[in-house]
Amino acid sequence: MERGSYQLIRTDSTDPAFRELVAELDKDLAIRDGSEHAFFAQFNKLNDIRHVVVVLDGSAPIGCGAFKPFDGSAVEIKRMYVPPTHRQKGIASAVLGTLERWAHELGYGRCVLETGTKQPEAIALYRKCGYHLIPNYGQYAGVESSMCFEKVLVKI
Repeated sequence: MERGSYQLIRTDSTDPAFRELVAELDKDLAIRDGSEHAFFAQFNKLNDIRHVVVVLDGSAPIGCGAFKPFDGSAVEIKRMYVPPTHRQKGIASAVLGTLERWAHELGYGRCVLETGTKQPEAIALYRKCGYHLIPNYGQYAGVESSMCFEKVLVKI
């Protein structure tokens, strides 16, 4: 799938480009989350993530995202990242849209996700893409630095 000069690829968590981007993401989150990083990191393991989107500019990985089943009708968006040098170019929106279409193709009706209050770029992206704030779910219930969002998928 091509979008402009970028290529969006459906893959899984074994993809080396995905793992490279996630390593950058984890470094960024360690700085942003500070002392809370270990708590959040435990929920971001890459094992068995079968639905990953990577964006390549030539051979350079410049964006990624993933989802995993959340419940019978929803997926949870995970590991969204675009390096700072490639932001504000629509890459994250393209990744998110591709993940939503893929989830819809698989029969899921909604997407949920968690992001941190210290990630204003992510919050702005999700709101722009039609996600609305929901009560914190699961392990994020009662965590003041977490924000959970949801989007109901319509026919895309």
